[in-house]
Amino acid sequence: MSKTFETATDRLARLLTMVPWLLNRQGIDLASAAEQFGVSQEQIVDDLQLLFVCGTPGHLPDDLIEASWDEGRVHIANADTIARPLRLGRDEALALIVALRALAQVPGVASHDAINRALAKLEAAAGEAARDTEQITVDLSADDERVQETLRRVRDALDRNRRLHLRYLVASRDESTERDVDPMRVLSVEGRWYLEAWCHRSQGVRTFRLDRIEELQVLDVDGTPPPEAQPREVTSRMFQASPDDLAVELLLAPRAAWVAESFPVESAERREDGSVQVVLRTAQPAWVRRLVWRLGGGATVLSPTELAEEVRAGALAALRQGPTSGDAGGA
Repeated sequence: MSKTFETATDRLARLLTMVPWLLNRQGIDLASAAEQFGVSQEQIVDDLQLLFVCGTPGHLPDDLIEASWDEGRVHIANADTIARPLRLGRDEALALIVALRALAQVPGVASHDAINRALAKLEAAAGEAARDTEQITVDLSADDERVQETLRRVRDALDRNRRLHLRYLVASRDESTERDVDPMRVLSVEGRWYLEAWCHRSQGVRTFRLDRIEELQVLDVDGTPPPEAQPREVTSRMFQASPDDLAVELLLAPRAAWVAESFPVESAERREDGSVQVVLRTAQPAWVRRLVWRLGGGATVLSPTELAEEVRAGALAALRQGPTSGDAGGA
């Protein structure tokens, strides 16, 4: 039976939560544990088998976690270190205080109150050490002068709840588009500035890189986003698809399975041969075509049929033109 694919990060997070949970519920049955963590009983057993080789440095039997599930009842031992609540070190706490102070200065962040409450608790816990952070400042300004000016005008629109008119470069299509947007917040992710806004052209929440905004006008129109405009989760993989985007189903060969962890996917299922079947959504199918071509036979488009035909036709055209035709080496 095939198992649902998950990233190593997801599994690690579950294991770190599972150990103290099981320690406080010795003898709980496998079915209840599986229900608690939203996985199958077989997955719980796999996790327990992995815990057998986990523990503190030394690699001796007494250093490893003990796990048993005789007659369907789970028992955990020798895991007291993981069972204790994690505590921040001094440097970790101070770094977090500096980061929260910088985040609180970013306009458009929805949870300033939550940030301030967390900051107050950290500063109280850090005591005198928190004063060391008062001499540290984080510069979140943009390096490019044009981006700086765009950022200033976007912030002004946010402060005054004004709608923006953009001429925006869609890099994947090398096309400039005109659109009106209601700004929601500005974001700094991995050294780049972004505007998250309700786009009236797309009728949905979209994220725009500030360095790709070619022209910007602050309109004398109320720019309050509609109630359905909900901020998206901010991660290093911050671009999340809209339900209205095209659903693409791919079959990834084992050597291309990394795609499932490197791109936001809606679902992923690992097969017995190591391949992974994924579903992702995109508003721009062109980048999916390029990805499949670059994988050189490591991925197959299962649906939609139209996209599969476009990938196949592009690969055949590249083969006819010879090895200098670019990266469209296979379908």
